[in-house]
Amino acid sequence: MFQMAHKIFYYALAIIPVAILVYWLAMRMRKKAIKNFAEASLYSRLAPESSVSKKNLKFILSLIAITLLVWAMIDPEIGMHPEKLERKGSDIVICLDVSNSMNAQDIMPSRLERSKQAIEKLIMELHGDRIGIVVFAGQAYVQLPLTTDGGAAKMLLGTINTNMISVQGTSIGAAIDTSVDLFTQQANTGSGRGKSIILITDGENFEDDALSAAKSAAEKGITIHTIAMGSAEGAPIPIYSNGQQSGFMKDKDGNTVVTKLDLNLMQQIAVAGNGSCVRATTSDAGLETILDQIRKMGTKITEETVFRDHEEQFELFIIPALLILLIDIFITEKKTKWYQRLNLFGTGNGK
Repeated sequence: MFQMAHKIFYYALAIIPVAILVYWLAMRMRKKAIKNFAEASLYSRLAPESSVSKKNLKFILSLIAITLLVWAMIDPEIGMHPEKLERKGSDIVICLDVSNSMNAQDIMPSRLERSKQAIEKLIMELHGDRIGIVVFAGQAYVQLPLTTDGGAAKMLLGTINTNMISVQGTSIGAAIDTSVDLFTQQANTGSGRGKSIILITDGENFEDDALSAAKSAAEKGITIHTIAMGSAEGAPIPIYSNGQQSGFMKDKDGNTVVTKLDLNLMQQIAVAGNGSCVRATTSDAGLETILDQIRKMGTKITEETVFRDHEEQFELFIIPALLILLIDIFITEKKTKWYQRLNLFGTGNGK
């Protein structure tokens, strides 16, 4: 199969007929100027070294070289060839709690916003790793499948808020199970890579058995790290209306609800998942510490063979073009002494 890699450079071929026209006009004007100056026989004696033939030769060589260079830029590609790629890195799924309690401001600007800031910074530090995002409250959903596209990850991260899941609660077990399923669904493209879940939540789990889910994930070779987001003293949950805080959440008795960090559960999940637990603060969300832990465990290198559809052929054009240009440099526009003596036709016409 044959194709051109950079078809845009086809337009550069237009320089060829333009150059020929300009050269023809220049030589015609030169001939006319010489004719006005002196007759051909006289001019050949006045300028015996002048050679039109050599001018033409140098122009033709330059034209050929330019044509070859343009084709090198167009870069014809042909055939198909196998290429081995070495991929290094880990697969990391961020499990982010988006329940209402993550709006609490015991960690500024809020638990959720501080988490998002840390995740964005983490995305910028990933090289060769794939990242996925699972959001959860009373239910869990895949926000971003595993990808190396940091731009897409940051874009989707910006859309995350506490209103995106209508079913409130904190179902940590469902979040872990959804993350495990995500690894399984993309197993063919991530074979041999280390797999880790980073769970970011305040740990107030009301829906399911998070410890059983963590143990099940660990049995599948998936490490679970936890980031405890919140304080033991807790904080009220803000309520927003039209983007403005209008008060705090209250229970059925009219008392302000205070959400507190369940650090004990977070530590238990990390132990069950063979990972580590980090407590976040306003200045440090803990993701860098977790990433260091993942790096220390080592990233696996996998090798796979991919088939490139075409093989570049630009060197077939650029090498002869450079050789022709080199030859052109050493050719002068003047007649050599042996050429002047040769004068086979005895015309002395300057050619």
